Amino acid sequence: MAGNVGITLTPPVSASTDPGNTVDDVVGRARAAAATGVGSAWIGQRPDLDATLLAAVVGREVPELTVGVSVVPIFTRHPLVTASAALTAQAATHGRFRLGLGLGAAFMTEPVYGVPHVRPVDRLREYLTVLRSVFAGDAVDHHGAELTAAASGVGTAGARPAVPLYVAAMAPRTLQVSGELADGILPYLAAPEVLAEHVVPALTAAADAAGRPRPRVVAFVPAAVVTDPDAARDAVTTSLTRYGAVPSYRRVLDLAGVDSAVELALLGDEQAVADGVRGYLDAGADEVVLSVLDGAEPDAAQRTWALAGEL
Repeated sequence: MAGNVGITLTPPVSASTDPGNTVDDVVGRARAAAATGVGSAWIGQRPDLDATLLAAVVGREVPELTVGVSVVPIFTRHPLVTASAALTAQAATHGRFRLGLGLGAAFMTEPVYGVPHVRPVDRLREYLTVLRSVFAGDAVDHHGAELTAAASGVGTAGARPAVPLYVAAMAPRTLQVSGELADGILPYLAAPEVLAEHVVPALTAAADAAGRPRPRVVAFVPAAVVTDPDAARDAVTTSLTRYGAVPSYRRVLDLAGVDSAVELALLGDEQAVADGVRGYLDAGADEVVLSVLDGAEPDAAQRTWALAGEL
């Protein structure tokens, strides 16, 4: 499994009420994780922090880590704004940055930003098209049904290699677009059998039809190394149950035949979690990211980082 296991680094939401400094907290966690041998860390977007900016800081401060963002919502940022931030992060980390994009959902986008959440897959296609042009160093002159992006002389901020583009794709149409235009996908809560029977075949077929290699599959899995799995499961049930209300997650949970996301959480000792990781790799994942459930037990994060560093 060497090099195929990463972690999430975003602090628990409860940490946002702490009078301390969130950036300092995440950088400290990143250093602690890197000290265990972890080589890959992903940071989630939240209302109270900018994941791309934070990833740039973390990657600069902790050069042992490859850093990624999971994910920038495509309805709330113009692709040229996303591109400039990503190019800056890529330069700051000297090529160790990965950009993840997500479609979001209407109930999370419309009431907060006042932006209609319509034709998301069409918008994704245009978004990726613009970003690929920018990251290739080309002038952009895109006038589509969903987006307009026109910029000559788009700078690269010293960012080389090109920023890898990942999409939080699990549904057939998003997998189609990702197979044609993305460098990888970031499925979350897609069980091994769902990856093997639905996600990977659809992604592979789309890439084959486009005449390009299959994008990487980076599977995110809720996980924690704990001493009492039953108690840990009770502790994280509330935070995981909410995913069942999001259509994209509900679909993959139904395909796996489970009622709640908590049923997919990898909770147990080091061997149990490692065995679970192997199941995802065997199902076609190129990398598994342990979405660390800090609240499972007091030292769950540290133990999970240590396991990820060993795998």
